[in-house]
Amino acid sequence: MTDTRTCEQCGTSFTPRREHARFCSPRCRVAWNRRQASEPPAETGALDWSVTAMLETTERLQQAGGSDRADGLTVISEAVWWVTMVDATLVRYHLDVYSDILVRQPAAERKMTEDTFGGLRFVRNQMGYTADPADFIQPLDLRPGTAAPRVAAWTWRAVAKPATVSPARRTHGWELTRYRAYQRQLAGYPVGETFSRAVTFLRLTAESSSLSRA
Repeated sequence: MTDTRTCEQCGTSFTPRREHARFCSPRCRVAWNRRQASEPPAETGALDWSVTAMLETTERLQQAGGSDRADGLTVISEAVWWVTMVDATLVRYHLDVYSDILVRQPAAERKMTEDTFGGLRFVRNQMGYTADPADFIQPLDLRPGTAAPRVAAWTWRAVAKPATVSPARRTHGWELTRYRAYQRQLAGYPVGETFSRAVTFLRLTAESSSLSRA
């Protein structure tokens, strides 16, 4: 069964070749961007407060002690939510800026960035539905006589491929791609490292988007 979407510019049904495809052709994408540039950016306020919430949450994660596992898992869950929310907003409303910054990265760094967001989208889609936050996170054990390692030092667990992933649907194929990105770029690595990389990219993209609208 083939996934189809409706072009946001002309309304034509089309088969997407990329996960975030929103237009049936480059001509429609250009026309939509020109129209948006001539209209008040209604999403700007929402993007601004979403970026602020993301920065506050990820900063809290970087500073959080690891003695309370429940609190640690909560702040990680919140960080996943806000990072993927800002990412989705930038992809939807500022795809040209997002793509331009991404393509300017060296190939290895670009692949790392893409896998980081793919992995975080996988966590977001699974967490709270088919998995608990604890299924993804490995807290570090407290050693006698030492302070508890910070939450940022906790690592992502390697996880099994979800049973719902099936090649029968394109959307499930994308979820498999996100799962593989998670295994490559998140599993075994500190959560703080993941969020630092994601926030650096999103902050730069959001600032560049604001400048392009000025």
